[in-house]
Amino acid sequence: MIKRNARDIGSILKEYMNNETQLKSKIAEKRVIRAWKEMLGEGVAMYTSNIYFNRGVLIVYLKSSVLRAELMMNKQNLIDKLNEHAEMKIIRDILLR
Repeated sequence: MIKRNARDIGSILKEYMNNETQLKSKIAEKRVIRAWKEMLGEGVAMYTSNIYFNRGVLIVYLKSSVLRAELMMNKQNLIDKLNEHAEMKIIRDILLR
C-alpha cells in the first residue's frame, strides 16, 4: 500500500512548532536558562543559585554581590546575547538578586 501524503516527522514537528507560540516560548525560556551557564562559564555558574522566568523577566539569584554589580553593568549586552541564543526576543529584563 502506497501512502500518498507521507511526510517526515521533522517537517511535521517544525510546522507544529511554528504554529504553537506558547510552546515555542517555553522552549526558548529553557534554552536561555541553559545558555546562562554555557555562555557565562563555570565561574558565574558557581555563584548562581537559582534561575527562572516570570513574565519576560529573567530572575537570577547570585551568591556574590561583586558579581551582581559587574553583571548589572553589562545587563543590556547579556539580554541581547541571551535573546540571540534563544532565537527570539524572550527576555525583556534581567533581575539580579
